[in-house]
Amino acid sequence: MKTNQLLTELHFKAVRSSGAGGQNVNKVSSKVVLTFNLNASQTFSPEEKEWLFQKLHHKLSAESLLIINCDENRSQLKNKTIVTKRFLEMIDQALKVPKIRKPTRIPRSIIEKRIKAKRNLSATKQNRRKPQV
Repeated sequence: MKTNQLLTELHFKAVRSSGAGGQNVNKVSSKVVLTFNLNASQTFSPEEKEWLFQKLHHKLSAESLLIINCDENRSQLKNKTIVTKRFLEMIDQALKVPKIRKPTRIPRSIIEKRIKAKRNLSATKQNRRKPQV
């Protein structure tokens, strides 16, 4: 993934944050909103875009915009680094191709162990019965 090229396609917007901060909340725009247009992106190939659409469809808007907010800190710069890190992790996770599971056979020793345990339990129950006359 071309991280530097991807970072140039991001759009940041600072907004007034809610929550703690006293009068600072009313004066300073510390909340950061990251916007990424997946359709207009030049970083990803068409196959990668299709994969991202499938993986991130629940987080994309109708215009295929990925919007991420961060207002955890009172510092706009810290919020910007957090939101950028989140975005890159999200893209990395979405582009990972899951390993194909190879079905394995149950080893013969395990099967024999299970059957032996069943025989032992059966014998124990047989011994509990009243003797037949």
